[in-house]
Amino acid sequence: MTDQQSGYSPSNSMKELIGDNPMLLPAISRFNIAFGFGDSSVAEACLANGVDTDTFLCVCNLISGHAFDADSISLGSLIDYLKRAHVSFLDVRLPQIRHSLIDAVNSADSGEAALLLIKYFDDYMVEVRRHMEHENDVIFRYVERLLEGQNDGSFSIGRYSDSHRDTATRLKELKDIFIYHFRQRDNIRLSGALLDIIICERDMMHHFDVENLLLVPAVKRLEASIRMSAPADSVASEPDREVDDERLSSLSEREKDIIRGVAHGLVNKEIADRLCISVHTVATHRRNISAKLDIHTSAGLVIFAIMNHLVDISDVRPV
Repeated sequence: MTDQQSGYSPSNSMKELIGDNPMLLPAISRFNIAFGFGDSSVAEACLANGVDTDTFLCVCNLISGHAFDADSISLGSLIDYLKRAHVSFLDVRLPQIRHSLIDAVNSADSGEAALLLIKYFDDYMVEVRRHMEHENDVIFRYVERLLEGQNDGSFSIGRYSDSHRDTATRLKELKDIFIYHFRQRDNIRLSGALLDIIICERDMMHHFDVENLLLVPAVKRLEASIRMSAPADSVASEPDREVDDERLSSLSEREKDIIRGVAHGLVNKEIADRLCISVHTVATHRRNISAKLDIHTSAGLVIFAIMNHLVDISDVRPV
């Protein structure tokens, strides 16, 4: 039916896709494609439901580990898909898991440890909601303004991708705690809840991949296209420069020294030795730098250092 190189095509039936990978069921619902499509092909089902076929296939191929054509997607269609995914996680999947976990630990004498694990999950749900609502209100709205031809240069998708982290890690930690450290003999209900967590964890990783490998590159192409179409005497790049100047001026000289050390490929202890300060102080400075710049990776700090002339590119070592 399909292979890693060719992937799914418009002529494949929807049945074939689901037979190949049942994990595509959430993706189908998030494109708002109605079930009951019978023997319809992908192209027919997408047309009947007003869905961009290329975007649907790109997402399905990515999720299934097949070759995909990221250049063919419709950003508007992808944003709609991602918004529905957020509703699915926040309003359906995570509340269902919480209910299953509470039912599982209440069915046995689990003690205080169970309450702590439920609290851990509740804190995780708050974290995921904050993350996804930020994407809805800031990132997706930014993309929608780009699609309308509006770009004041005050933001770029690169700043988002530098700090973008997956939301599945803590869910995996919770699952592992239950499996390897939580003693409970009556595990029938708990094993069902853990299976739900495993499926949700995979689903969230797929969601993260769609954002990183499809959304971010597509938005970068759109940003570049808007810059190319701007008048030659346009000053649209100035707001970006002003934003960077403001971020740079927020840093102390010591924080700039820390960034230079990162760009030079030094680890925290090497930076501490060079600046004659403790490793703890370096770690504190790096947390403050991340908060000020909203950059949470060493690679992101290196790019910031180069763009703002804190280091010469010839002195940069790979991180």
